[in-house]
Amino acid sequence: MSVDLNADGPADGQSDRSARIEINSIGKRYGDLQVFQDINLDFNEREIVTIVGPSGCGKTTLLRCIDGLLPVSEGEIRIEGELMTTPREGVAMVFQHFGLFPWKTVFQNVGYGLKLAGASKAEIAEKVPYFINLVGLDGFDSSFPYQLSGGMQQRCGLARALAMEPSVLLMDEPFAAVDAQTREILQFELLRIWDMRPMTMIFVTHSIEEAVLMGDRVVVLKGRPSSVFEIIDVNLPAPRDRSTLAHPRFSELREHVWGTLMDEVRAAEFDVN
Repeated sequence: MSVDLNADGPADGQSDRSARIEINSIGKRYGDLQVFQDINLDFNEREIVTIVGPSGCGKTTLLRCIDGLLPVSEGEIRIEGELMTTPREGVAMVFQHFGLFPWKTVFQNVGYGLKLAGASKAEIAEKVPYFINLVGLDGFDSSFPYQLSGGMQQRCGLARALAMEPSVLLMDEPFAAVDAQTREILQFELLRIWDMRPMTMIFVTHSIEEAVLMGDRVVVLKGRPSSVFEIIDVNLPAPRDRSTLAHPRFSELREHVWGTLMDEVRAAEFDVN
């Protein structure tokens, strides 16, 4: 189900976008446990789609299936027409807990993916400083992760993903491990970077406010096993900044999503199975 909550219409150019990712009737189970089922989604070439749902509904599992890290049990996922069975070039993932190598500098961490991909030293030397600067870490090239704040570590992880110049960026609760003030700063930094280098971004979060702020669309997962309950067209003015948080439509969407999820979130809190 797609919901626009009386929006003014699609964002400029959205109707001209073509699907980069196609998810067709997928399900995932572990033994007798069915995590999600019958999920059908398309993701366009230049959009951010956020995914919310109660704990345990399979948000991260879905993201890992899209990345090719986990196989689906039913259905199929295609990226640019290619069936996803293993990780592929052009798809990068940013994890919640940074994933930095503590013995490597910022420069070495950011260049790690390029090195694995067979990039030359000259290419790494050219690209890495650009992406370090893009995420606001200029001057910290030689620093080790223990010398960085949590927000700076996540910037480093983001730079490592961006250095691969992906067409698809998967974000698994990337700001959950930082404090609230840093989280807000990073949200707007990511939006700024996306404006400069638009791509398909799928952003999993537990924060309803973050989902509405970041997303062109919000996908709501519900149920046991979970499935897509609704897809909400956000249609907030762009570019988004702190004034977006006071926009009437932002409040309307936040309340709508929270009202949709409230009962299941409360139930999930006490589910010990």
